[in-house]
Amino acid sequence: MSEEHKKQLEQKLWEIADELRWKMSADEFRNYILGFIFYKYLSENLLLRANKLLNDDWSDKTYDLVDETSEEWKVILKDIEDDTKSDLWYFLKPSELFSVITKRWNYSLEDESKWKEKKANKINEEEWGESFILEDLKNILNNIESSTTWEESEEDFIWLFEDLDLTHPKLWNTEEQKNELISRVLAKLDEIDFHLEDTEIDVIWDAYEYLIAQFASGAWKKAGEFYTPQEVSELIAKIVVWKKWHIKSVYDPTCGSGSLLLRVAKEVSNKRDLLIYWQELNRSTYNLARMNMILHWIHYTRFKIKQEDTLEYPQHWDTKFQAVVANPPFSAKWKADSWKMSDDRFSQYWVLAPSSKADFAFVQDMIHHLDDNGTLAVVLPHWVLFRWASELHIRKYLIEDRNYLDAIIWLPENIFYWTTIPTCILVFKKCRENPENVLFIDASKWFEKQKKQNRLRQKDINKIIDTYRERKEIEKYSFIATLEKIKEEGYNLNISRYVDTSEEEEEIDLKEVTKVIKKLDRESIDLDKEIKKYCDELWIISPF
Repeated sequence: MSEEHKKQLEQKLWEIADELRWKMSADEFRNYILGFIFYKYLSENLLLRANKLLNDDWSDKTYDLVDETSEEWKVILKDIEDDTKSDLWYFLKPSELFSVITKRWNYSLEDESKWKEKKANKINEEEWGESFILEDLKNILNNIESSTTWEESEEDFIWLFEDLDLTHPKLWNTEEQKNELISRVLAKLDEIDFHLEDTEIDVIWDAYEYLIAQFASGAWKKAGEFYTPQEVSELIAKIVVWKKWHIKSVYDPTCGSGSLLLRVAKEVSNKRDLLIYWQELNRSTYNLARMNMILHWIHYTRFKIKQEDTLEYPQHWDTKFQAVVANPPFSAKWKADSWKMSDDRFSQYWVLAPSSKADFAFVQDMIHHLDDNGTLAVVLPHWVLFRWASELHIRKYLIEDRNYLDAIIWLPENIFYWTTIPTCILVFKKCRENPENVLFIDASKWFEKQKKQNRLRQKDINKIIDTYRERKEIEKYSFIATLEKIKEEGYNLNISRYVDTSEEEEEIDLKEVTKVIKKLDRESIDLDKEIKKYCDELWIISPF
């Protein structure tokens, strides 16, 4: 997609979001906007498939114009339903399509007077009720979910639209006002062509990523803990897939919107074979991640998502993964109960991460699920590198006993939407190519400063990736530390102990400074004489 078309798309999306953003928090209306986009995607995707079936086997009529009441078409529709359920995993009747339901309202954005006239001249409630879109929408969204009942895709569609509450009082006070608002939003969204038939462009990806990033940026009063910026996702994905031509599986214990996993899927060569496993605690974010996968043509048989607390109730217990990625909540609280010492994820360390800081608990979970030939890359707050007590013990065990730590990448501050603190990426491998050392990269000063948060540029990402892959030392940027050096530092991994980024002070020429001082002294004496002269002329006492 050209930059011009992308800007036009973003402008249209902003207009759509602007309809709702002043009514509720970003976290609330995020579910409406993304839910409607998902419904539009499912409709257009099914329309393309159904039209192809009609043209191939039955008719030149388009699916959205089919007469559902005709006995002949009922038979044809049943065949189309069977086909789309096996291929697309769900089904929509012609009357349930996004474009059909939107046009049924017949609300003209260009001529609001038509709508006002219709409202003013309505004869009775029954006629007015035919124009109500809310009930239709609720039924359609329920039908989408129920169309997967007893199908293999049922688990991935069940309660998918539960956060899209069309009865929410914040939408407006009366049913008529809610109806008007939702109709405007859908009409604006209907103007966007997703170009699903064109595999060369991905409008739906651009639309979804733009909106998720906008919500996450806090532009609409909501921190974006559910979203990892694209630049960081790209960096992590390139690290974990390097030298792996065929990755069977990837795992994220705190998946958020799924952006990290989707980026890994984009980087691998075997996209159609990749199995994606994840967990997510927040119910709304879990639904968002499921939508995100389906939108990007990740077949439901290829992703295994569970909505549960990873540390308390791990759902992929004995599975090992070739790639493990995560951006877990920073220093979250967790239940560091004594019984967890019998949990295989934590027992070998002999200590638990502190209950007020679960950072290393997530690392331990990820290490447990890492395959022997796998790579783990996790974003953490910088203080995990040097905090003491049990966290020091865990760091020492991972380095001295297991030798799993492969690299540390210090990122610029303020590149995440929900925090301004410096962060780092820790890279772990169970079978390391360079077991005698650890690579430290200080990328904290390489970024583009923007209004709300800093951003990694493509050249910054490339510099990090090249340094990591070539494992090279660059003055004031990277350092290869031996295990003995790390031991001497007491397993304090603060990057300033390894990469010297201090600026050398300019050498001072003492002879030149002396000359300047003598010159200033002479000028001062001459100035004193001049002042005394003027004082004598004025018959006043000179200060000198």
